[in-house]
Amino acid sequence: MSGGVTILSLMAGMSKPRLEALFTQDASRAADWVHAAALDGLPAAQVCYGRMLLEGTGTLKDPVAALGWFRRAAAVGDLDAINMVGRCLDNGWGTGVDPRGAALLFERAAAAGHAWAQYNAGHLFLDGRGVARDRERAFAYYAMAAAQHHERAMNLMGRCCEEGWGTARDAAAAAQWYRRSAEGGYFRGQYNWATVLLAAGREDEAAMWLERAAAGGTDGVREAALRLREALSDRQRQRLRESACACEGQGKCECARDAALRTA
Repeated sequence: MSGGVTILSLMAGMSKPRLEALFTQDASRAADWVHAAALDGLPAAQVCYGRMLLEGTGTLKDPVAALGWFRRAAAVGDLDAINMVGRCLDNGWGTGVDPRGAALLFERAAAAGHAWAQYNAGHLFLDGRGVARDRERAFAYYAMAAAQHHERAMNLMGRCCEEGWGTARDAAAAAQWYRRSAEGGYFRGQYNWATVLLAAGREDEAAMWLERAAAGGTDGVREAALRLREALSDRQRQRLRESACACEGQGKCECARDAALRTA
């Protein structure tokens, strides 16, 4: 823009409510504003616009262009951008798959304290993708991210403690990490915490967490959570029928049989 006025200076003069209204409007209009801010050189806007291009939010999906914006922001040291370039290399978004290159970028951002990069680096070391498999190092990266309240890393901490990946098996620690992940809102943590509660006989609590996991999870987790929730409901209904039984001590329970017939 001419006269020294830029998109960023205009946005800087807006109140918080106006900015919120601006970016919660029609997705295509929001994309135009983010694009303008990205062109003005704001790394956070460049990362945001790259994500929009990657997902096709408010604009046509273009992974190659997305990677270009991530690289521009990464060039000035933006940690979110460095992590996103790593994700593009890891997944082949807009470029060839290069897990080794992804690992270098994840570790760079992780060393600077970026929680998502720590979590992503943990995956590569856990699986031995692009790096030599090193589950102790994976566990260390998950621990760094979990210390920053990264709910997905907390779930992986639980899995590592449960399976003995990079640390000693510790069922109690696994349960606590699953609980923290669940309370943080991560659907896989919610599902895993529900299974811990079920094993402990805390079925009402488990049912609540299964419902939350089903509401926010992927199709696979949703189906698994709903199946487990339905099985739990069946068990609870059966116990209620048996608790009302008038045939105790009289051999075969006719009350339970009749109740089942009535509800079939």
